Amino acid sequence: MFVPDLPDSLRGDAPAQEHAPWAAHPLQSRGRRHAEPEAPTRGMFQRDRDRIVHSSAFRRLVYKTQVFLNHEGDLFRTRLTHSLEVAQLGRSIARALGLDEDLVEAIALAHDLGHTPFGHAGQDALNACMADYGGFEHNMQSLRVVDVLELRYPEFDGLNLCFEAREGILKHCSARNARWLEQREPGGVGQRFLQGTQPSLEAQLCNLADEIAYNAHDIDDGLRSGLLTWEQVLTVPLVARHHASVQRDHPQLTGRRLLYETIRRMLSEQVYDVMRATRAALAQHRPQHVDEVRQCPPLVGFSADMRAESLQLKQLLLHALYRHPQVMQTMGVAQQVVRELFAIYLQQPGEMKPDFAARTDTERAVADYIAGMTDRFALREHARLTGQQVLM
Repeated sequence: MFVPDLPDSLRGDAPAQEHAPWAAHPLQSRGRRHAEPEAPTRGMFQRDRDRIVHSSAFRRLVYKTQVFLNHEGDLFRTRLTHSLEVAQLGRSIARALGLDEDLVEAIALAHDLGHTPFGHAGQDALNACMADYGGFEHNMQSLRVVDVLELRYPEFDGLNLCFEAREGILKHCSARNARWLEQREPGGVGQRFLQGTQPSLEAQLCNLADEIAYNAHDIDDGLRSGLLTWEQVLTVPLVARHHASVQRDHPQLTGRRLLYETIRRMLSEQVYDVMRATRAALAQHRPQHVDEVRQCPPLVGFSADMRAESLQLKQLLLHALYRHPQVMQTMGVAQQVVRELFAIYLQQPGEMKPDFAARTDTERAVADYIAGMTDRFALREHARLTGQQVLM
């Protein structure tokens, strides 16, 4: 592994971040799967974050669906902007709790790398196509991207991220996949799903920041699209309370400014609630090391009241937005695209790019190829192979 020859004036790590005893620490990392010299000016978690940002899979997130497809509007969230919002929320909370901000950012930026085109609809379609070949989980695929599919370095496949980043990326995992991982990497990232232990606080935080981010921005996107109405979202106390407070403080506000200030206050309350609830859990269980965190119940979370309000918001978004007839119709067509692409590539592997066409594990190669597509590339490929123009 190439290590640059730096002058003495540039050697040494950047100023160390203050870490609480329960935080993950780059100097105490469980390390990488492939040994390599560390960078002279960056810690392990910083380096992981940088590798993720420079990856091809990260760039492709800009054209992958969050809720609305790319052609439906320029201002709707994509997987990339969603990941950036998760990272921002995660770093803000991490700093207040003494957690490692670089690790939080790395996990947040990578957590959706394995998502298919067309959001969860694409994932469900690809999982059905792979039912006889091991199935498809986007969390496993995100891990697969950073472990295997990114081809950037001469000594190894993947990005060779440290254990702590990989652990956080794999936030959910079926028992079958956990056993598969444990067989290939004993004591690795699959073990906790078999033993019922927890990941680091940084990983727990990213999981919650993901939820906070998509609840907030899906209100924004839903209202912008016209599929949600103010009357609907104001049935949720978490939204209604802050909407009313904005109107009291700024009675002249209307339109987008009213919406943005409502969401800003709602986000702030959730962030402060997470900080209070997590500090209370840490005071109760008193972990003194990241390994003690793993033996505790989940420590990063909402208070009971905020959890109930957050669930109300999720239910509203599920029924009024994600299952809106217009969204369901679009996603039905998107699933058809995925199914037809899978069938064609399975019969004609040569239609894929050479690296995938040459593989002997054809079914998994097809799944990897489709999962890596952006929405618009999937639509272009579908049009090329079938002659049909859909969702254009």
